[in-house]
Amino acid sequence: MKKVLLSLVVLMSTSFVFHSNAQTHKDDNFEFFDTVINNHNQLFQMSCIPSAIEMILKYYKVVDFDFYGLQIKWQNKADGSFRDFDNKELYGITFTQKFVLPRDSSFPVDSLFQTIENELKSGKKAIISLPADGGWHMFVICKQTPDGDFVSYSKLGSHTLILRNTKEIVKKSNGTEIMTYRTPPGM
Repeated sequence: MKKVLLSLVVLMSTSFVFHSNAQTHKDDNFEFFDTVINNHNQLFQMSCIPSAIEMILKYYKVVDFDFYGLQIKWQNKADGSFRDFDNKELYGITFTQKFVLPRDSSFPVDSLFQTIENELKSGKKAIISLPADGGWHMFVICKQTPDGDFVSYSKLGSHTLILRNTKEIVKKSNGTEIMTYRTPPGM
């Protein structure tokens, strides 16, 4: 009886150790990005551009989760665009505006998608402008699905927005602009 009881204790202990190790060794970058998104807010109705940039800065841990300096400076700037951050270095990360082209049938959608795929394959994200409620809203593309589409995240106040059909939206819009970024070596 003692052997059976000891075996049962050892089996339960081993199961507990494996289960707790599986839960504590999660350091996946996507899960951290999810944490960034869940702890971030868009402060002003028109501050989606600096909000998206702040999410990237928080992802790279160059600012704290309570950093909202870009949005506070921007507030409800109605005439802002990616141009305001083009070739700007913020906390060691340099942002670049791309695909500033007319949104029409000649827009190089395949080239845009390839650029985004290349960014994701290199471990980075991309910021994209997508139509929303008669205007445009900024999203951070964080991953590609097995079927090839992009998953994009944004905030509207404290509400998290998730799009899983980014390519379809871009095609219907006849293209869009994106922002990519460079990080210093070792970041």
